[in-house]
Amino acid sequence: MKVLLVGSGGREHAIAAALKRSSRVDQLYCAPGNAGISGIAECVNISTMDFDALTAFALDKGIDLTVCSMDDPLCAGIVDAFEAKGLRIFGTRKNAAIIEGSKAFSKDLMKRYGIPTAAYEVFDDAAKAAAYLETAPLPIVLKASGLALGKGVLICNTRQEAMDGIRELMTDRKFGSAGDQVVIEQFMTGREVSVLAFVDGKHYKLMTSSQDHKRAGDGDTGLNTGGMGTFSPSPFYTAEVDAYCREHIYQKTVDAMAAEGRPFNGVLYFGLMLTQDGPKVLEYNTRFGDPETQVVLPRMVTDIVDVMDACIDGTLDQIDLTFADNAAVCVVIASGGYPLAYEKGKVIKGLEYFEGRDDCFCFHAGTALNAQGQIVTSGGRVLGVTALGSDLKAARAAAYEAAGKVHFEGQYMRSDIGKAIDESEALPAAGTL
Repeated sequence: MKVLLVGSGGREHAIAAALKRSSRVDQLYCAPGNAGISGIAECVNISTMDFDALTAFALDKGIDLTVCSMDDPLCAGIVDAFEAKGLRIFGTRKNAAIIEGSKAFSKDLMKRYGIPTAAYEVFDDAAKAAAYLETAPLPIVLKASGLALGKGVLICNTRQEAMDGIRELMTDRKFGSAGDQVVIEQFMTGREVSVLAFVDGKHYKLMTSSQDHKRAGDGDTGLNTGGMGTFSPSPFYTAEVDAYCREHIYQKTVDAMAAEGRPFNGVLYFGLMLTQDGPKVLEYNTRFGDPETQVVLPRMVTDIVDVMDACIDGTLDQIDLTFADNAAVCVVIASGGYPLAYEKGKVIKGLEYFEGRDDCFCFHAGTALNAQGQIVTSGGRVLGVTALGSDLKAARAAAYEAAGKVHFEGQYMRSDIGKAIDESEALPAAGTL
C-alpha cells in the first residue's frame, strides 16, 4: 500500500520508521519531511496546513492511507478535509481535536464527567483573571487555553509572577490567540507520567508508559521546552496506578467524548500527575507526544498499520497491541540557546554511526540538506537519539554513548535524562502507589 505521512519533526521520523517496518507498506511519502526522513521516505514539499495540496497529492498518487499526528493540522480539520475527498486518514476529526485545542473545553469535560483533575477557573478577561489571582492560593498554574507549541504553561510561585503571567498570555499575547482564554489551575505535586492510547471512538488500547523532561537545563532548571528527552517504561506507572486510571480516566474520557457528539479516533495522549490523592489528568493531546513517540514506537511489536486501520474502522477491540519487554531512552540534542534564539545551518557529523542498527536510532527533529547535500541544523531541537536496552539503566547508558557520536557546532543536551530511574529504586515495590 501507499502511505502519506504529514509532518516534519522527530515524532514524524519515529512514525515513519514504524511505518517502514510494516509488511503492508510498499511506498512511503512524507510532507514535508526532513533530512532524516528523506532516508526512508520520499519527501514532498507541501505545507502541513495546505489541505488542498495534500489531498490533491493523495488523489494523484493513489494514497491508500494518510497519517497525521500534528496538533495544528488536526485542530484545523485535516481529517475532515481528507474524508470529504473520500480519502482514508488516521487522525482525529476537528470536533474531537478540541480536547487539545482548547484547555478550557477539556477541563470542563473532566468536570462534567467526573474525571480527576486539578481544580481550576477559566477567564477570557485579563482584569477578572488578575482579580482572581489576588487571593488565589500559591503556587498556581496559568495555561493558555489554545495551542502554544507545548510552551503556554506558567508555574507561578509568587503573586507578582502570576500577574506578570496574565499580562504575558492575555495582554502581550505572547502565544497569540492561544491566550484568548486562560485556565488558572491548582498546582499539583507528584510524578508526571505520559500514557498514549490508540482510540477507535469506543475502545482504547494503551501503549507503554513514558516520562518526559520539559525543562531546558539539568536538574529540571531553565525554561520550558518541547521536551529534552524521555524514557519508557515509567517505573512510577505501577499496576495500581494503571488499574485506577482504567477505572476513572481512560474509558471515561473516551465515553465522554462520544456522549458529547465528538467521538475520538486516533491517538489520545494522557498527561498524568501521580498525586498523593491518586492520579489526575494534567492535559490531553490529540496526537502522539514528542519526544515520547521516540521511545514508545521503537518498542512496539504489533504492525502499526493494522492498529491504525482498526482505529479508523472501529475494530480496535480485535487488536492485540504488544510491546517488547525492554526499555528505551531518548536524549534530545538541541541547538545552543534553545528554546530562545539559536543559529541554524550547522553541519552535523557522526550520523553514520546509526546506519543499519536496530538497537539505537537517531530521529531527526530539526534538520535539512544544504546546497552541498550536507545534513545541517534547521531547528531548536535537532536530533533525538534513542537507544534500546534490557532495562532502563542499560538503555540510558547506550543512549548517551550513541549521543556522544554526533557533533555539530553549538550543540547542547541535558546530562541527566532518566535521573528518575535511579530515584525509582527507593520506591515501594511495583503495585503500590
